[in-house]
Amino acid sequence: VQLAESGGDLVQPGESLTLSCVASGLNLRHYTIAWFRQAPGKEREGVSCIKRWNGPTYYADSVKVRFNIYRDDAKNTVYLQMNNLQPEETAFYYCAADENVRSYLQEFEYEHWGQGTQVTVSS
Repeated sequence: VQLAESGGDLVQPGESLTLSCVASGLNLRHYTIAWFRQAPGKEREGVSCIKRWNGPTYYADSVKVRFNIYRDDAKNTVYLQMNNLQPEETAFYYCAADENVRSYLQEFEYEHWGQGTQVTVSS
């Protein structure tokens, strides 16, 4: 099982970016997928998740309205569209997957993790 994130980049404040999480060895449709991020010197925090079987989505308060999580089952990929990015959102972004997530963004519930992709927001 592998999760591979991509799409991280250096962007200016206010710009947008879309991250991708491609899975191999599992059918993402059967899994709840979440995005987490970890900024330098800070703990990892949950950003957004999408429940399995096209279930509901959930967003941390700090990203509501600006971020959008969605999946493309044909490509076995989950995306995180991020709008109006701010410097404080500079972090390594990770996707995670698990079949049995009861909550939304509790790290301990996710078994599979990707290696992450760097997002830097700076002018």
